[in-house]
Amino acid sequence: MYETIRYEKKGGIGIAAINRPQAMNAINSAVIRDLSQVIAEVEADTELRALIITGEGRAFAAGADISEMSSMSALEGRDFGRRGSALFRRIEKLEIPTIAAVNGFALGGGCELSMACDIILAAGPNAEGKGGAKFGQPEVGLGITPGFSGTQRLPRRVGAAKAKELIFSGKVIGAEEAKAMGLVNEVYPAEELMDAAVAMAKSFAVNAPIAVKYSKACIDRGLQMDIDDGVALENELFALCFATEDQKEGMSAFLEKRKEKNFQNK
Repeated sequence: MYETIRYEKKGGIGIAAINRPQAMNAINSAVIRDLSQVIAEVEADTELRALIITGEGRAFAAGADISEMSSMSALEGRDFGRRGSALFRRIEKLEIPTIAAVNGFALGGGCELSMACDIILAAGPNAEGKGGAKFGQPEVGLGITPGFSGTQRLPRRVGAAKAKELIFSGKVIGAEEAKAMGLVNEVYPAEELMDAAVAMAKSFAVNAPIAVKYSKACIDRGLQMDIDDGVALENELFALCFATEDQKEGMSAFLEKRKEKNFQNK
């Protein structure tokens, strides 16, 4: 259905894989177009409970496509950056939880794509210490800044000082170092990565969808507010939960000591 993205649903879990392994899944205009269409499909799917984004082959996404960018003018560069940033912001603003399953290189635009997701899971190196996820923003070595909001999301993830170190140097780091600085949630053997991502997505999906959606909204929106406004936002969304059938079901199951819950997303 899509030229550069493989998208499938397993139950209430969506899995979108960038499918340009011959180009290390480099993000070009076709990837931006196709992934935008996938996200539109996800936004309209009321049955979806979580989305996993990953890459086919050895890379998550090795960066934006330099062969496409190399001849761009300033105006063309601005348009390309805006399209990529707008797409990643749409991913960030999805109501459902999102997980980046980073199987290999996540450099430049690939790192920025992973940071647009709520959770980042990474593949560790093999027994010989080779392979695994690699993260970095190496754009300054190409004569450009990060262009898909990396200068904004990386400091929000790891702090300003560490983000400056990584961006100014263009340093590439492995999965364990990325976890130690708070960029990555967890590291798994490569062969276990997707199973772990699906298991985590399922752990989100079994809970009341509206409560999960509101919790995500409280966190994401609250981080842009002062503490008093954030607490007020939480109180409002907490109150709205009591108008849902899922709240009645969840609390009834607790009082009746039922393990089975029948959440209806309403």
